[in-house]
Amino acid sequence: MTAALVAALTLAGCSDQPDVPPDVTVSGVPGAAPTITYLTPLEVSSTYRSTIWPGTGDAVVDDKPVLLDYWIENSTDASLVDQSYATSPVARTLSEADLGADLYKTVSGQRVGARLLQVSPGGGSGGGSTPTVSVVDILPVRASGQTQPQSDDLPKVTLASNGEPTIEPTGKDAPTDLVTRPLIRGVGTQVSATDTITVQYTGFSWKTGEAFDSTWTSGMPVSFSLADVPTWAEGLVDQPAGSQVMLVVPPTYALGATESKALKGQTVVFVIDILATRTPQGAAS
Repeated sequence: MTAALVAALTLAGCSDQPDVPPDVTVSGVPGAAPTITYLTPLEVSSTYRSTIWPGTGDAVVDDKPVLLDYWIENSTDASLVDQSYATSPVARTLSEADLGADLYKTVSGQRVGARLLQVSPGGGSGGGSTPTVSVVDILPVRASGQTQPQSDDLPKVTLASNGEPTIEPTGKDAPTDLVTRPLIRGVGTQVSATDTITVQYTGFSWKTGEAFDSTWTSGMPVSFSLADVPTWAEGLVDQPAGSQVMLVVPPTYALGATESKALKGQTVVFVIDILATRTPQGAAS
C-alpha cells in the first residue's frame, strides 16, 4: 500500500461520526474509478464514513488479507492525492496495525464488492495532515465465477475452503505444448498481453503434484506486469478477471521455474486466480 494511502486514511483521535454528514456524492460503476462531487473546501470535525453500495461477496475477516482499490482527494481543493485504478489494487492485512485505525474501522465488517466513502479531517499523526475525501473498493482475494468442467487429461484441482488449490497428478505424460484450461470463468475485464495483473497462484510439479511456489502461503495477492512473464502472457491473454486458470508449461517455454535447478527439464502446472487486470497508460489494449 502506498505511503499516501496510509497517511491520508490514517488519522489519530478522529473516529467519531460528525453531527452533520458532509454533502458528498459518489458516482461510477464497479471496477472503475469513482467520480466524487462536493463543494470545496470541505471540512469535517471528525471522520465520516458511509457505504456507497454494500458488498455481496465474502465477509472480510480480521487478520486476513484484503484487496483494495482507492481514490483519494485533498478536500480543500479536490486535487488528486493518490489512486490505484490506473495501476493495481493493493493487498494488506485487515488489522489496525496494517491499515491504521481509521481505514480499519471503515473496512471492518464489510463484504467483498463494497464501495466505501471516508471523509477525514486534517491534523492526524503519521503524515495524515491533509484533509481528504476517499473512496475505497473491496476486491475479492480469490476467483469467483462459473465453475468449468475439468479435463481427465490434466491434473485434478481441489480447492480448500479459503480457495487454496492442490492438484492430483494424472500419471500420464505431460503435454508438449502450453495448455490453458479455465477452471472458473469470471466476468471481469479480459487480460491483455501488456497488462499488470493481480493474482493468487500456486505452481506445482506435473510429475509429483508438489507445490514449489505459492502466494497462498501468506494469502497475499501479488501484482506484476505480464511483459515480464511472456509465457503467462501467452497463456492468460483474453481470460477475464475473476477467473481461475490452469497453465501447463512444458520446459521448452521460457520460465524461471523450469530453468531452476530443482525443476530443470520438468513440466510445471500453475493454478492462477486472476483478481484484477489493468492496461498501463499509453499501452495498446
